[in-house]
Formats: sequence, C-alpha cells, structure tokens
Amino acid sequence: MFARRIRVEYEENGRRLPCPLKWLDSFSMRNFTNASVFDNTLPVADGVMEIGTRVPVEELKAAMEDWFRKKSYLAKAAGLVLLEES
Repeated sequence: MFARRIRVEYEENGRRLPCPLKWLDSFSMRNFTNASVFDNTLPVADGVMEIGTRVPVEELKAAMEDWFRKKSYLAKAAGLVLLEES
C-alpha cells in the first residue's frame, strides 16, 4: 500500500528543514479533507512519509500546507517542499 517514500520539508527564512513527525502525525491522524486518498499516508520519521501509489503529491502538498497553517505550525511566509525519493 505504501509504495512511495517522500521527503516533507518546509522552507522558512531561507532554510529548508524536515517537518517534525508531530506535524506529519497530526495531518495523517486527522482526515479533515474528507478525501479518502489521504488515508494512504504513513509518517515514518521527521521529514519522511510513505504514501500509496494513488496519492497525488501536489494535492497532498496543498492539503498539508492548509492543515499546518490552521494548526499554526507553518508561518504564512513559509512553504512546503515534497520530494519523492527513489
């Protein structure tokens, strides 16, 4: 089910840092989007998630940014970077 591994980082003040596992858990545990496709996400460590083959990365990024801002984890000027690992 979790065939892909992605890096999840945020950019703030010119620095790129791994998203804390707490943030990733918060997103994965709460299906606030009502999009079942995001059920196929599994936080592994700071900055690392495993996702299913049907999870659209750009939609995942947008949903995560929205959730992180609602939780005040991510500043308005900060952005997320999702990179698929080989």
